[in-house]
Amino acid sequence: MPLQDTAPLRVLRLICSPRGSDSESYRLSQQIFDRLANQAGERGLELTDLDLNDLPHVDHDYAAALASPVEPEHTHPGSALHRSDVLIRQLDAADVLLIATPMHNYTVPSALKTWIDHIVRIRVTFIGTPQGKQGILRDRPVHVAIASGGLISGENARQPDFLRPYLTAALGTVGLHDLHYFAVEGTARGEAALEAAREQARTAVEAFFMAGA
Repeated sequence: MPLQDTAPLRVLRLICSPRGSDSESYRLSQQIFDRLANQAGERGLELTDLDLNDLPHVDHDYAAALASPVEPEHTHPGSALHRSDVLIRQLDAADVLLIATPMHNYTVPSALKTWIDHIVRIRVTFIGTPQGKQGILRDRPVHVAIASGGLISGENARQPDFLRPYLTAALGTVGLHDLHYFAVEGTARGEAALEAAREQARTAVEAFFMAGA
């Protein structure tokens, strides 16, 4: 049997809420993770949790390097470019990307945007072509667990959703196109509504993984 069928399934989970494991997005991501574990079976899982809330922004030298026509030969530990290298290697090593994120002001929180700024990098994760940007990372499943205070889906949606289209475009830029979104919506609408939203999200996760079984 090939090595990729016997080695543990490597899952990289991005924790984007400042509430960490107390957040609704984290709880929903745990349900997805449990389903991935069932799917992996005897192969097992290897989970890496990455809390993005303390991730520094890119800096002047990083911006200058991206504007340069050539990639720097060396990056110095502690620099934003070195940090970007580490984050890209970590992403590229994962078989599955699991993102636990709240919606902040209709889109991704700043912590997730900072990670995106580090990994969307010309000549490293995408190249420019006459047809536009072309991702050079291998594709893999990306499961996104969203928590939103308001309703963002269907005919009852009452607020804009720039999170899903933005994340689809940003990750697609580096070559990640196999995205699946799950959401706990209306977390600010009271306990009864929250319990209903949790159940709806749980049902959606179960249905997705049952369909792929």
